[in-house]
Parts: sequence; structure tokens; C-alpha cells
Amino acid sequence: MDAIDARIIAALQRDGRQKLADLSEKVGLSPTPLARRIARLEEEGVITGYSARVDQDKLGLPLNVFIFVELEHQTREALDRFEAALRRFDEVMECYLMTGTRDVLIRVVAKDLSAFDRFLEDGLMQVPGIRNMRSSFALRTMIRRNALPQRV
Repeated sequence: MDAIDARIIAALQRDGRQKLADLSEKVGLSPTPLARRIARLEEEGVITGYSARVDQDKLGLPLNVFIFVELEHQTREALDRFEAALRRFDEVMECYLMTGTRDVLIRVVAKDLSAFDRFLEDGLMQVPGIRNMRSSFALRTMIRRNALPQRV
């Protein structure tokens, strides 16, 4: 990656729907070589896709809950089974394997406390291999970035 690739990525992170001609002006490259660079960045997996950012409150999912999970076993097989089980739940937005005293951090969205309670009781608590869970409710989002920092 060079400085032009970095400018392309930065501009696409700000607005992935902009016209090629507009992007061309912003990064200082004519449309044809720009299109080739974008295609290469996609093929190399640097650009992994395009999507719309939506307001979760306006979709009726204002609740963000972070759940720290301690697993009974930390073997590859146990982690794979746990990950496969979590993929079934649409409420799980993010899941990270962690260092420290907790093995996994999960971010869950829900419309209200009752919906979260159902998710816990009928969903997460039914997943085998969990030793312990601790939940923290987000009061508000202070910072949320959708664009990664650019370092070239």
C-alpha cells in the first residue's frame, strides 16, 4: 500500500457511495487507474465490502450490553463450538477473544430489558461450556468511529 491507496481507503471509509469521478478528484488519480486500484484493494482483501451505517436507536434497538464470558475450557474445539453457537444469535453484534481473566467479550443489542432477558435465558445461557458471565449496560455511546485510522 502506498499513500494513494491510503487516500482511497480514507475517502471510501468516509463515503463508500461516492462517484468514481468525485473520488478521482479527491485522491488525485484519473478514473481508470483509480478503478484498477480499488479492484486490487478488493481482491487483496483490504476492502472487504460496502454497507450502510444505520442508527440502531431508530431501528428500535437502543440497548447495548457488553457481556464478559469465562469459558470452562479454552481449547480450540471449545472456542470453535462457542463461536459457532454465538453466530446463531442475531443480537450478537461483535465477539472478541480476550486476554486476562475473561475469555470472551460480546456486544449484544436489544430493544429493551425484556428482550435482553429472553436472549440471556433462551439463548446465551443455553450455550454449553460457559463457566461465568458478567453483563454491563452501556448508558450512552461517547465515541464511535466507523473509519480506521490511516497510517502510511
